[in-house]
Amino acid sequence: MNIPALRERRRAAVQRTLGIGCAKAWSEVMVTRLNDKSKLPSRHVTEGPDRAPHRSYLYAMGLTREQIHQPLVGVASCWNEAAPCNISLMRQAQAVKKGVAAANGTPREFCTITVTDGIAMGHGGMRASLPSREVIADSVELTMRGHAYDALVGLAGCDKSLPGMMMAMVRLNVPSIFIYGGSILPGSFRGKPVTVQDLFEAVGKVAVGDMSLEDLDELEQVACPSAGACGAQFTANTMATVSEAIGLALPYSAGAPAPYEIRDKFCATAGEKVMELLANRIRPRDIVTRKALENAATVVAASGGSTNAALHLPAIAHECGIEFTLFDVAEIFRRTPYIADLKPGGRYVAKDMFEVGGIPLLMKTLLDHGFMHGDCLTVTGRTIAENMDRVTWNPDQDVVYPANRPITPTGGVVGLKGNLAPEGAIVKVAGIPAEKQVFTGPARVFDGEEACFAAVQSRSYKEGEVLVIRYEGPRGGPGMREMLSTTAALYGQGMGDKVALITDGRFSGATRGFCVGHVGPEAAVGGPIGLIRDGDVITLNAIQGTLSVALSDEELAERRKAWTPRPNSATSGYLWKYAQGVGPALYGAVTHPGGAKETQSYADV
Repeated sequence: MNIPALRERRRAAVQRTLGIGCAKAWSEVMVTRLNDKSKLPSRHVTEGPDRAPHRSYLYAMGLTREQIHQPLVGVASCWNEAAPCNISLMRQAQAVKKGVAAANGTPREFCTITVTDGIAMGHGGMRASLPSREVIADSVELTMRGHAYDALVGLAGCDKSLPGMMMAMVRLNVPSIFIYGGSILPGSFRGKPVTVQDLFEAVGKVAVGDMSLEDLDELEQVACPSAGACGAQFTANTMATVSEAIGLALPYSAGAPAPYEIRDKFCATAGEKVMELLANRIRPRDIVTRKALENAATVVAASGGSTNAALHLPAIAHECGIEFTLFDVAEIFRRTPYIADLKPGGRYVAKDMFEVGGIPLLMKTLLDHGFMHGDCLTVTGRTIAENMDRVTWNPDQDVVYPANRPITPTGGVVGLKGNLAPEGAIVKVAGIPAEKQVFTGPARVFDGEEACFAAVQSRSYKEGEVLVIRYEGPRGGPGMREMLSTTAALYGQGMGDKVALITDGRFSGATRGFCVGHVGPEAAVGGPIGLIRDGDVITLNAIQGTLSVALSDEELAERRKAWTPRPNSATSGYLWKYAQGVGPALYGAVTHPGGAKETQSYADV
């Protein structure tokens, strides 16, 4: 990559942004700002005679005097060999580093963990998934703090790594840009496009004899043909959509699939652009405001995105000191039209949306019809409205519908509340016809996912039942597992719309059907879901937004007197530690006091 050419392009872009008309003005304004370390964290390790020992370590890694005294930019990635979601992140990080270097910064690459839900799904490993979000945010914070980096470009590819990286950005509050590693390409099975969702549902088909083991073997070899995160509007692509709408990612950057080489151009541009944010002192909390969070919730609902966003958006808000609960998210969902025909409820995948106009196409029609706040600042240095100014509507596609002619008039995700969920619950209704958005039936109670999955596999449940999986909440699991193996098996058996399922745990973004998650308070703290018994009649009403059990307050109170906490297997190690400090799903299942209790952000050390 040509570093001088990158630097020249960056100069031209900044000149346009600041109204500067010559290279001399660039040098005087921008380089002077970047070389002034008097208020940058890295001054604590690079400036003055007393930091000579610190500088010696930097010289040992081949840095020059000029590089040492430039701003130090953390380039954090969740690269690992656990899954295709993350495998391309290290390559993309190299492009980011070239962009940073081209813009008079010194990149410092580091990695953090990822737990990949697709591989963790359906067994005890899923308990590590949601806690990994906190570890990612914490480890990025500690690396940045420990080495006094001045800015951050973060790359992530899996469900929890995206919110974890964004949480770290707003927690640290140094100039930051988020980069999604990109989605996987769809597979092809006998001429039909497929995703990993088809594979999970195929397990259910095998159980009832609708698919052979030979066909299953063939499908599993073709369902995931490239690097990248699961291709439909599951959690990863949902949070990628959020990254652009909330303003932390460059326009179009979150839509390009992982194998597309254009990703490297986005990465290099992000490296350049973060230096501009640093020079202009634009920080994540200038970008992630209450309005920006509302924009983020809007694109989730409009795209039929994952219910997990109702957990992650409150957690991101918490880092900023903004109270934005599940109920706030649900209110945005309630008034937002569903307009993107994306799997699992629709027909298309992320690659398809990118190729007809990307996330900006979705945002443009929402903005034009009054569903988004256009005055929110973004990492381009411009507002949402300014970014959207040159985006034109593509009439020759049917992936994204105009916001005034939606697929359905209300969002693809709905919040619920009632005597079974005083702290709320969440359900994805994208793809579910209105006449099936109300369900009443007797409870069939399971203490843990394994027991329910065994009943599904053996078909020892009945049509019309409400399957209840409890003690899977943030504290009770611990770790708030996803239930895709169970829900997909139900669909594979042809029972996806003949039973309902509720849990104090979570559902995968790939889940479809009448499946309610995040029920709070959770069973482990004595919530109503822990008090119900087989046969109790439960009503789920996504049209009115209610979740109730036909029990009086008096009966629930009597049952609570007899209730005792149920122990779990996490008696030591990280899961024990997580269970001691994690809060309710209502506030995002967070583990520390957040920005509201902060007296000084890292950016101001």
